[in-house]
Amino acid sequence: MSAPSPVELDEPEIDDLALPSTPWVTIVWNDPVNLMSYVTYVFQKYFGYSKKKSEKLMLEVHNDGKSAVSAGTREEMERDVQAMHEYGLWATLEKQE
Repeated sequence: MSAPSPVELDEPEIDDLALPSTPWVTIVWNDPVNLMSYVTYVFQKYFGYSKKKSEKLMLEVHNDGKSAVSAGTREEMERDVQAMHEYGLWATLEKQE
């Protein structure tokens, strides 16, 4: 018995490849209610970020008025926005361009 000959596969055309969908981001907005230490705590507790990263994001919220704190699929970002609301933070999601 002879071995079967290898099958040659065509390389997919670029147009045939499914491009990943544009990720969504969770934006946390500055508010006059929550302390900076609390916002840092929430980022550490919910996202598992280090204290240094959490403080950096918190300072963006405080100084710039907002910060993109997570990115992923729309469903993931809807979950993160809901969690931020449950912690008492003002958050929205938007499509990243």
